[in-house]
Amino acid sequence: MKKELRRNPIGYICMGLWNIQAGQITKGLLFLASEIAFILFVILKGVDSIIGLITLGTNQQGMVFNEETGIYDRVDGDNSMLLLLGGVITLFVIALFIIAWWLSVKSGKDAIERYNLGKKVESFKDEIKALFDRDVHKLLLFIPLLGLLIFTVMPLVYMILMAFTNYDVNHQPPGNLFDWVGLDNFKTLLGSTEKLSQTFWPILGWTLIWAIFATFTNYFGGIFLAILINKKGIKLKKVWRTIFVLTIAIPSFVSLLVVRTMLNKNGVINTQLINMGFITSPLPFLTDATWARVTVIVANMWVGIPYTMLIATGILTNIPADLYESARIDGASPFKMFTKITFPYMWFITTPYLISNFISNVNNFNPIYFLTQGGPLTLDYFKGAGKTDLLVTWLYKLTKDSMDYNYAAAIGIVIFIISASTSIFVYTRSNAFKNEEGLQL
Repeated sequence: MKKELRRNPIGYICMGLWNIQAGQITKGLLFLASEIAFILFVILKGVDSIIGLITLGTNQQGMVFNEETGIYDRVDGDNSMLLLLGGVITLFVIALFIIAWWLSVKSGKDAIERYNLGKKVESFKDEIKALFDRDVHKLLLFIPLLGLLIFTVMPLVYMILMAFTNYDVNHQPPGNLFDWVGLDNFKTLLGSTEKLSQTFWPILGWTLIWAIFATFTNYFGGIFLAILINKKGIKLKKVWRTIFVLTIAIPSFVSLLVVRTMLNKNGVINTQLINMGFITSPLPFLTDATWARVTVIVANMWVGIPYTMLIATGILTNIPADLYESARIDGASPFKMFTKITFPYMWFITTPYLISNFISNVNNFNPIYFLTQGGPLTLDYFKGAGKTDLLVTWLYKLTKDSMDYNYAAAIGIVIFIISASTSIFVYTRSNAFKNEEGLQL
């Protein structure tokens, strides 16, 4: 009879010890090697990286006079940006080590338990084979999760932390260091009397107005177009759908640039209107704030309506024709059938799409940038912001033109909070969430 194994308390500290006790030598040694590698990393690099993350550098780059050569030599200093990045990487390494430690403890407990119950303790070779059979899902998910961690989560954490620093045009490493400022950027952005705050709130208001109009004009326009094409008596339905789908086949930025050229002061639309005698001077499609805002909403309809039309067409084909026949027999008008049958069904099915479309319009960079580039510009706004700028296009200008990365990061966090809270609030109160079983017409 096998002697019962008892877990050595040192196994909580020495990773892989319990696996080795249960006969999983290779697996236990791998856990132990990962612990040794982590300890070496902490000693050689980790401690300095954490200190650098806390201080963001203490030695600033400067010039020192060299008495031998009689000239000033540059003395390299710390780079706050690299120290911040190194600190973030170190934090993720620590988090991964904690996960590895938890896995080693769990694996060791399971191995000793199986040994004491007289069950087979899988060898390292058996577990590798299982990754291509029983546990293939773990193997297939590992690489995407690792890529998500490295290329999405880690950069996001880096950018979020940047919002709590004074990394702006006056603090550009390596020439100048930047430092932690806590919530000062958010206070300046949201609640101060400075021009930055006086720019943020009008742009936020226009962003929400734009998102609402851009979402619902495309939504109802697409539904109307789909109903019109699917109506009995309309010939060449496929041809009409193909014509509108061509706008999807052409990249949106190409369409928007063409529209911008057409709407310029000397564009074809103004030229033709003047030649036909309707106007005497060019209309300010892109140079007046009100005109420009209306223009981008209308131009966005050309790009967005065909997408909704395709979705609506697919949904309309699933509505039972008997419902419409019964409604006609009862004397219901086309408008009544739309409000009582078509629209409730469409609304139920497309609520998640509508929410995602609203969020995408909050962050819809292309229509604004390619049509107006945020203009017309105004001196009332902060550093080159314009009357049609959304938060996302203003964020782009703050990083590309004025290098105010701290404010741009803070705006990015605000956009995320608005998008996430709106999505959760609206979706949890919709019938698509409350009544997942289906729609009763």
